[in-house]
Amino acid sequence: MQITPTAIADVLVFAPQVHGDERGYFLETFRESHFKERGIDLSFVQDNQSKSGQGILRGLHYQLKFPQGKLVRVLSGEIFDVAVDIRKSSPTFGQWVGETLSADNKKQLWVPPGFAHGFYVTSESAEISYKCTEYYHPEDDYSLLWNDPALAIEWPLVSAEPQLSEKDSKASPLAEAALFD
Repeated sequence: MQITPTAIADVLVFAPQVHGDERGYFLETFRESHFKERGIDLSFVQDNQSKSGQGILRGLHYQLKFPQGKLVRVLSGEIFDVAVDIRKSSPTFGQWVGETLSADNKKQLWVPPGFAHGFYVTSESAEISYKCTEYYHPEDDYSLLWNDPALAIEWPLVSAEPQLSEKDSKASPLAEAALFD
């Protein structure tokens, strides 16, 4: 497994070694020791899967009382996956990183607790699977505005406006959002 830090060192890209032959392929998607070797001592407690069509943007979601770390991968299709540092005390506060994840490249993105997370579907559809370090708590669910000029996220939009949920269309800009201290 090749593990590469992004422009925000806490956010990591995991690129697995794929063992393939005429029968298909095998790859390892998670190994606890890879996290522990980097000082990340968290347990995964919930696995989630979603499917979305092209042009759908989900996020930027986070929880404050029960922050989730997420290990995100794509089972089919392709997405542009984004992590935004919302830890006020962080030197990278308000900065974002994005990574193209696909069924073809088999990369995964580690989004630590304290980050808002979202993705945009660039293929016809995409199925996403992610491991979480905390359970989902609907009463602790927040969303940052996807197109907040203060964040200036460079989404690779395939159309003028992405399709959003009602919740995401009413999300808060960074300046007005409830954030981590």
